[in-house]
Order: sequence, then C-alpha cells, then structure tokens
Amino acid sequence: MNRSVCIHGHFYQPPRENPVTDEVPEQPSAAPAHDWNERITDECYAPNAAARVLGEDGAVERTISNYARIGFDFGPTLLRWLERHRRDVHRAVVDADAESAARFGRGSAIAQVYHHAILPLSSPRDRRTEIRWGIRDFELRFRRAPEGMWLSECAADVPTLEELAAQGIGFTILSPRQAARVRPPRSAAWVDVDAETLDPRRAYRVPLPSGRSIAAFFYDGPLSQGVAFEGLTDDGAAFAERIVGAFRDDGADDAQLVHLATDGESYGHHRKFAEMGLAFALTRLEATPDVELTNHASFLAAHPPTWDAEIVEPSSWSCAHGVERWRSDCGCRMAGGSQAWRGPLREAFDFLRDALAPRFEHDGAALFRDPWDARDAFADVVVRRDETARSELLRRFALPGADPERALGLLEMQRHALAMYTSCGWFFDDLAGIEGRQVMLHAGRVVQLADRWFGPGYEAPFLDRLARAESNDPAEGNGRDLYLREVRPLLAPRTTARG
Repeated sequence: MNRSVCIHGHFYQPPRENPVTDEVPEQPSAAPAHDWNERITDECYAPNAAARVLGEDGAVERTISNYARIGFDFGPTLLRWLERHRRDVHRAVVDADAESAARFGRGSAIAQVYHHAILPLSSPRDRRTEIRWGIRDFELRFRRAPEGMWLSECAADVPTLEELAAQGIGFTILSPRQAARVRPPRSAAWVDVDAETLDPRRAYRVPLPSGRSIAAFFYDGPLSQGVAFEGLTDDGAAFAERIVGAFRDDGADDAQLVHLATDGESYGHHRKFAEMGLAFALTRLEATPDVELTNHASFLAAHPPTWDAEIVEPSSWSCAHGVERWRSDCGCRMAGGSQAWRGPLREAFDFLRDALAPRFEHDGAALFRDPWDARDAFADVVVRRDETARSELLRRFALPGADPERALGLLEMQRHALAMYTSCGWFFDDLAGIEGRQVMLHAGRVVQLADRWFGPGYEAPFLDRLARAESNDPAEGNGRDLYLREVRPLLAPRTTARG
C-alpha cells in the first residue's frame, strides 16, 4: 500500500513546580482546577486515552486510544507530573506506545528535548545534555530507545541536527517552511523550495557536515493549520476526507505519506471535544480502502529517503524570523505589546550560565571523574527521584571521598540552570505572565544554590541585567522588581532539593 497517513501530536507542558518544594502551587487562572496541568489533563490528556466514537445515531459506539493510532511525543516534565499525580494517564500513554508497535510495527512515541529549550540558542554543552536527558527519560518510561525526537518549537539548525544524529536519533519533524532546498535521487542539482513548493509527502535525508545524516519529515502545513486554527476536528468525517484529498493523484506508484503535526492540546483543550473528532477521523481512515494509518518510524523503516534536503537555519515552526521569538522583539506574539524584555531576560540567564559553568567544572573536578558526564547522567536521578538512583550516580561518577551532599547540590544547581531556558518563558506577550515568573523561579534557585556552594556574588549582577527587562504592565515593573517581589519569597527555606 503506497498511501499512508500519520497524525502527530506534540503534547507538552512546562515545568510548573516550585523548585524548592517540587510541588505545583495553585494557579487561579486555571480555575476551577488547582493548576494548569490538572486542568489540561482533564480536558485533553485523559480524554485522548479513551476517546468516544459516536455512531450514526449519535450514541457512543466505542472508545479508543487516540495515542495508539497517531504519532506522539510527551514532554518529560509533563510525564514527570503525570506519573506522580495521574498515574492512570501516564500508564495509558506508555501502553499506547506498545499497542502502536503491535499495530504499525514500530512504536509511535518519540522523545522530546527535556526542558523544551530552543536548542539553536543553547550552548553546545547544554544542547547535548537536553538531548541526552530527553533520550534517557524516554528509555526509562517506554523501555526502549527512541527512534525520533521532537525539537522544541521545531527549532533547528545544523549543530542541533548534528547532535541529534550523534546521539543516535534517526529522524525529526519540521515545518515545511524550514526546508531550504531539496535534491532528487541520482541528481547533483539542488532545487530551492519554500512551504508552497515543497512536497511534504515523503521523508528527506539531511546530509550533515560530519558525514552523518538524519531524516526529516516536513509536515503538511495547510492540514496542520486547519487543526490548530480552523476547527478541522469539528467534523471527523470531513477531517478524514480532507486528509485523503491531500494525496498526490498523478499515477505514480511511489509511497506517499500525508502527515500533519499539531499541538496535542488542540485535541480537547484548545478546542472542546476535538479528541472525538480526531477519534472519528482515525476510525474512518482505518476503514478507507488503499489508505493505511502509520507512524513516522514505521514509514521511514519501510521507505528510506531517496531525496536529500537542506534546512533553513536557524528556523522554527512558530516564528517567521527564525528563533527571534525567544530572544528579541521580532513581532511574533499572541496579542500585543512590546517584547523588548525578551533580550534582557535571556542575557540575564546567559550571565548565570556562563559565570557558573567554569565554577561547576572546576569544583566538580574534585568531586566527579567528569562533572559534565555526571550532569548528563543526573537524568536518572531527576526521573526516578529515589535514593537508589542517587547512590548509583555517586558510585559511577563520584571520586573517592567526595562530599555526596555537595556533589548532588552542584548537579541540582545545573538542573535548574537548564530549566530556566524553558521556551515558554519567552513565547507569550509579557514577562509578568506565569511562564516568565516560572523561568525566573528556576534562575532564582540557581542563584540560591550558587550562594550556598560557591559563596555570594551572583545575584546582584544577575538582577542588574534583569532590571532591563520591562513588563508591559507598569504596575508589574521590571524583571528585578518581579524577582524581588514574586520570586525570591517562594525560594525560602534555603535548602537543597535533590531531584
């Protein structure tokens, strides 16, 4: 069969926990739920595990797991919360991967960059750790190695793709406007493309300077936009018909993949009952002659790419200006106001990262055989959250006589130095939103732990830089005001949390 369909859902929430208590505080904007994780789980994550399919009489005919019939990635920070607070949903997601492997030949789950950082803006070392943590979280939960990885906001450049390939990742999913040019099989000539001229119905091989390569799937833009913004899931039958209509009908017998990528929250949270529209479309597609549901890994295994592609770099799926949405006032926003605060916020965080990295490396050399390898391995402690994981890490990486409290404290400091770059802190319209406050909270935890283990002196220059980030609401003030008023009080008592 040469006509395949894959609907991919990117399911993600940022870390919402207080770094000291490791609990999510009440978020009044999520009412009547306690917080946004709880609310979106009730509206989206749980319903997609048992989506209702209606019969012709309007009655519920059956329920299905949408996860087992689509491709998906789940944010590690979201899975961490689900495992603690909604184990039923966590189990349903993990089980769906196994069910999809039985259905399609390969599991539908792919990994995700751990803290949803914009990797083209990360340091090379942080880029590697974010990818390695995402892989390790996936291995511990799904009990297999991931074949693909979702890049936060699909943000990509060649160094990012190089690191994915170096870590054994076989493919990623990108926006059609991220393709710069393509090369047909057995041809030396490259052809410039854009979102309108690219054919998204195949996998592409992206050759890399190292000699490695990675496969890229450029999703169908109009179909994906239809789900996100046009209510395409309101009518499941029409949704399925629109997908089938996207196949090329030119008589060629080459394999085609019509695939779309959307925020998973589109199915029930952003649009009520959209999980039911998705479920109906999936069952309709399963019953459509000459059409086969699949996932990206299975399609790639059956149809290795014969076309090459080069990407626009840096680029992403949600910023027309590359990756400027996460560092400048580029004009990409939800509603309005200035985003001039984005640059100073990132500069303040970069100061902390760059000031503390050499201290961590120097002091860590007296504690670990290799402090950066120990940081990469700290993923096990973060995911498992038990004394056994901490003991195993110290046994493998700590030098004889190393102070275990100091060793784990330095790694915890590095964990929050990664978490402070969660992309949501820059995505929305104002520094004073809950997302901006959250990334500042992680930065505050970095300062707190640096004061403890290295001595004071980091907060003042950090706040000087943060003061240049002005909220659009004069009553909120600048980043320094927000930090002193809203963030620092949440960090008491000054104790060391351990994963």
